[in-house]
Amino acid sequence: MKQEYATSQPPFAADYAQSLVWEQHCCLPLDPDTRVDELWRYAQAGASFVSVNVGYAPHGISDTIQVLSAFRRHVLLNPDRYVMAATADDVRRAKDTGRLAVAFDLEDANPLGGRIDTVQTYYELGVRTMLLTYNQRNLAGSGCHDASDGGLTEFGREIVAEMNRVGMVVDATHCSYRTSMDIFAASTAPVVLSHSAVRAIHDHERNVWDDQIQACADTGGVVGINGVGIFLGDNDTSTEALVRHIDHAVDLVGWEHVGLGLDFCFAADDVNDELTLNPDLFPSSYDQWDRIEFIEPERLPAIATALSDRAYSPEAIRGILGENFLRVAQAVWR
Repeated sequence: MKQEYATSQPPFAADYAQSLVWEQHCCLPLDPDTRVDELWRYAQAGASFVSVNVGYAPHGISDTIQVLSAFRRHVLLNPDRYVMAATADDVRRAKDTGRLAVAFDLEDANPLGGRIDTVQTYYELGVRTMLLTYNQRNLAGSGCHDASDGGLTEFGREIVAEMNRVGMVVDATHCSYRTSMDIFAASTAPVVLSHSAVRAIHDHERNVWDDQIQACADTGGVVGINGVGIFLGDNDTSTEALVRHIDHAVDLVGWEHVGLGLDFCFAADDVNDELTLNPDLFPSSYDQWDRIEFIEPERLPAIATALSDRAYSPEAIRGILGENFLRVAQAVWR
């Protein structure tokens, strides 16, 4: 796999160096003692922004705040490397100064503790994106792996309205079909599918159908193509597999609504542990492989090369690499 990107000298190389590269979702181990500097791999690969998960469905307020506080402290105590991204201009400043802008995201509404007012608190601590349901039903709505799809609940609608008010990006990834479509209809701001792959290419329940992608784009949002092998294909993490999903989404809604949300997990062994610890969240399709594979940060230049080889324009490549998500941040973040 390393040979695929380590030896390439892309024709887009000069443009890549000037591009603002944006990773909309990655995962560190959700432990306050995690070595956060693993994130620097994104900067070394040319990225200027990364959104880091700080909590998901099994976590309540206490666990989430502990992780968020530890990650946030590390970013703030290392200003030579990191910029805490409160605004879109902070991301541009990170790019201009060779640093990595960092914001946080939540995968599920459970870390809210059943309260709307915690949305504002998380926003003030650096959470800029939240998806409402993680695979299974919660107080906000149904997940993509639920047997029945009840859609967005009234509490879920209140969450969307509050996220719109405070400037947090609403995310429909991991949600059920009906919940996602309800979210697109309810939000008054652009909605994203932060790390989703295309179901028309690979029929996995975690992936999204064409009309979901279209509805996301209709809000002014962006679909970030996921880099997890079991969603791209049969645990296929080739650059070609990823670009097939990008191509389909671009053909459907235009390059202006497509980005990258690789969902890279810095501790892949933790993923298999989560499958064991939380079997209700993951159907059997997740554990048919000995190890789930991920597209790593170092692949970003090769992705740009692959898009250039397919005759994407420099403008389109810059949009997909990061400017499309930057546009959403500019529109939504306060």
